[in-house]
Amino acid sequence: MRQVKAETINLLPTPDYSSIYTPGAIQPHGILFALQLPELTILKVSQNTDLYFETPANELIGRSLETILTRSQIEDIQQGFAENLGTLNPINLSIRNQDFKAIVHRSETTAILELESIYTSPSDPHTLTRKAVAKLQKTRTLDELLQQVVVEVHQLTGLDRVHIYQFDEQGAGAVVAEKTREDLPSYLGLHFPAFDIPSESRELYRNSLVRFVPDINAEPIQIIPNGHELDLRATVLRSLDPCCTRFYQHLNSAALFVIALIKDQQLWGLISCHHQTPNWLSYDIRSACELLGKFVSLELTHKVDHEEFNHWIKLKSLQSELIESISQTQNLRDALITPAPRLLDLVSAQGAAICLDNEMTLVGATPTESEISHLLTWVEDHIRDSLFHTDALPKLYPPAEAFKQIASGVLLLRISQVQTYYVLWFRPEVLQTIEWAGNPTVSIEVAENGSLSVSPRSSFEKWQEIVQSTSLPWKSYELNSVLELRSAIVGIVLKKADELASLNLALEQSNRELDSFAFAASHDLKEPLRGIYNNSIILLEDYADRLDPEGIEGLQTTVRLSQRMEMLVNTLLRFSQLGNVELHLKPTDLNEILAETIEMLQASRPDIPFDIRIPRSLPTIECDPVLINEVFSNLVSNAFKYNTQDHPWAEVGYLTQDELATLHPPRQESTPSVFYIRDNGIGIRSHHCDLIFKLFKRLHAQEDFNGGTGAGLTISKKIVERHGGQIWVESTYREGSIFYFSLH
Repeated sequence: MRQVKAETINLLPTPDYSSIYTPGAIQPHGILFALQLPELTILKVSQNTDLYFETPANELIGRSLETILTRSQIEDIQQGFAENLGTLNPINLSIRNQDFKAIVHRSETTAILELESIYTSPSDPHTLTRKAVAKLQKTRTLDELLQQVVVEVHQLTGLDRVHIYQFDEQGAGAVVAEKTREDLPSYLGLHFPAFDIPSESRELYRNSLVRFVPDINAEPIQIIPNGHELDLRATVLRSLDPCCTRFYQHLNSAALFVIALIKDQQLWGLISCHHQTPNWLSYDIRSACELLGKFVSLELTHKVDHEEFNHWIKLKSLQSELIESISQTQNLRDALITPAPRLLDLVSAQGAAICLDNEMTLVGATPTESEISHLLTWVEDHIRDSLFHTDALPKLYPPAEAFKQIASGVLLLRISQVQTYYVLWFRPEVLQTIEWAGNPTVSIEVAENGSLSVSPRSSFEKWQEIVQSTSLPWKSYELNSVLELRSAIVGIVLKKADELASLNLALEQSNRELDSFAFAASHDLKEPLRGIYNNSIILLEDYADRLDPEGIEGLQTTVRLSQRMEMLVNTLLRFSQLGNVELHLKPTDLNEILAETIEMLQASRPDIPFDIRIPRSLPTIECDPVLINEVFSNLVSNAFKYNTQDHPWAEVGYLTQDELATLHPPRQESTPSVFYIRDNGIGIRSHHCDLIFKLFKRLHAQEDFNGGTGAGLTISKKIVERHGGQIWVESTYREGSIFYFSLH
């Protein structure tokens, strides 16, 4: 046989305990009948009937219950079966000068009748119960309530030991309150593994609420005939499982009484009472304790919910502050981390990571960015309903062993399924010393074939286990809090998206109207400007001899200004047309576009030496060739126009995605290549790099660098954007510039 390691105590599968539902026997302080409805024919019966009725059990099989009961008693029992109230409404019966409590249960065709000997309590249990309830109502905290409960139950039952046993999420338990005889060892604070009270037993307690075994060592009474197993889970007399019998014997218990505590329809814990000698509790005492247990369950729910409510109020306050910050800013990251303690306090964490696409921000004590990135890759397959949490990350994700001291616990919230938006919280390792009631590992033995067997341990002396790689657990209200935060963030983002869409629609309409106005205004201005120009020329040609020098100079100025005005109007007209012109996309060889540009520049400015360098042949792309020709013309002509070098040059080329990554800072574009025009011109100061793309914005005086309207770059930007691309500049003042643009 191999012994099981301590750290696997609550991870091993438990053996099959389903036989506790059908033990085939009862305790000896009563009689059990299985009856056929509606005739009340006896199908099965416990083998102790001759002690009460002087009739052997085997002689009762197949006979009617009327054989041993009166007509009046039969009618009472039939009424009990009709109401099916079980232990809530027992029937008092007197049979052959023996008093019984009759308890009835029924299924569709089979009924069970239990007859339990009546024992009268020397005290008034109802008076004691009322006093107990009054005292319990005065308690303020959960701990006070639980301690007062064991005191009151101890007084009601008179049993040697009363303790409250609370279950955790895995089914293991701990003694959280105790009232015991002074000469007995204390179990307060000790833990018990889940297999001490298996899930089948916990389910019985959840439905039956009380369990009474007046003599653990008593020999069980078999039910005859054998064969079809009788389900006894709802019965009071059901015998104790042999394994349970040995368990309580090792606890030095000879009598057992248990009251279930229910919270939110789940078994929260047990009021467990033990006595070192056989001990009888009257039905009235047990009923009073059951009633007290129901009251404690209600009060328990109130106390636990009240404590959680106080924490919830604190979390809601923090949550409200976060949501308000998020709603008032465009930067989600800043809203989450400012101030940093607020994000950590939301779930009582010591560290957090905000991951928004490729940007990661760390707050408090966290693993490294690389460790978190690998964790995100792993956890993606474990997220359920936008959430993942564990208080033992190294046990699920072995690489976390390297940073367990700061992140044994992790809580991850996925904000968006479209974008990689995550918030992670971290809790450090908390070394916990768990004190078990005896070494639990000796209870389970694993055979060579892997099968399990449970043998109750013989010692319950304090035994310690050190639990590592585990943090404090995440509370349910903390998990709910972050889910509510996610809902709020998504709601805010959607609202802002709607507002932005509405604003974009209005802006698009406004731009269309502005383009229409600019087109109409510029078109209508051309005629009066042409008239001013023509009339000024006529005056200079035909009436110059009648004008003094100042008059002639004034007319010459008017001619220049009207020419300048016409240039601006033509530019405005061209710019307004770009917003509405339809793109004529087709495969275009950019080498031909560049050749046309160079030819046009040489023809228009034969006095300028053009040194245009082309490192490699340009590609063929899908674009509007007329408009892209205008982009190349504007950028190449500017390279020579704004150049004071003795030997001006311009380089025209393109960069692939890999080459873009080598820029400082690296740049990523969604197109296969990005085009550039590099020069050795006058350069641009860094704070002017965005200004140059604005309409009619000039960095120099009108007379410098052969004038110009200041619209060439604006028009180029508009054309590039119409193609779904971007344009930007990198420049060093007095050394040169590089204009980049992408096309989709």
